[in-house]
Amino acid sequence: MWISVTLQADATKAEALSDALMEAGALSVSIEDADAGTEAETPQFGEPGHLPTALWDHSRVIALVDGNTDDAALVALLTEASQAAGFDALPPYTTEQVAEQNWVQLTQSQFDPIRITDRLWIVPSWHEAPDPAAINIELDPGMAFGTGSHPTTRLCLEWLCDSITPGCSVLDYGCGSGILAIAAAKLGAGDVLGVDIDEKAVEAARDNAERNAATIRLQHSGTPVGDTFDIVVANILTNPLCVLAPAIAARVAPGGKVALSGVLETQAEQVIEAWAPFIALRVGAAHEGWIRLEGQRPAA
Repeated sequence: MWISVTLQADATKAEALSDALMEAGALSVSIEDADAGTEAETPQFGEPGHLPTALWDHSRVIALVDGNTDDAALVALLTEASQAAGFDALPPYTTEQVAEQNWVQLTQSQFDPIRITDRLWIVPSWHEAPDPAAINIELDPGMAFGTGSHPTTRLCLEWLCDSITPGCSVLDYGCGSGILAIAAAKLGAGDVLGVDIDEKAVEAARDNAERNAATIRLQHSGTPVGDTFDIVVANILTNPLCVLAPAIAARVAPGGKVALSGVLETQAEQVIEAWAPFIALRVGAAHEGWIRLEGQRPAA
């Protein structure tokens, strides 16, 4: 049994209060948008080097403390943290008990099969495939990004469904869990290479490929990729997509196609401009504030 404590804070004090609660003995602390679920909800996106400048004006700071903490000790903990964070007085707070439960089962209940198209589904291992006749990729949440639930992953999977031709070669740059590379192989691609900067992602992708009987090659991004490919897909982030534009574009074969995601609608022109010297890009699709950029290298 644990006790969950919720306090309200503005953008200037939420992070300081979070740090102070941990220092005072909280087991964990999270910060949420207090307006979540209302018209005032404010999505926040960021990436390394370009994080949001501030948290939400109305933030909810949630701390988890030991269930054996009595009222006096709890008040002392919260008072100490509030003072350290610069509050003049202990802000109003609410508490609720959090019972022990099967956390694995709870996590699994949040992931259902995902229909990408009529042809392709992503199915966690604890679910039956809704359409056994479709291409069903078995994939569980793990340490590497890519379960099919994020808008950028869906945008790339939809594009692969439309772009893969039998026997074509595919490069998945920033493969994460390997979901895009695996999908490409299952959709009929021939030579498929997945590349990632994280060794654990490469390991996860290898395990997922074996589970799905998908034949793909995998390597760390520190090893040069010398080949060119008919299809190149990169679902990473805006900054690396811009910095790596020359390297990734060089891997697109003459007449080959490229799709980029991990890009917010507001960042489209930044990526298009960075790629302009190599391949002309356009916005191909958008979903929940994210976009997919597409381009094709002229045939030789």
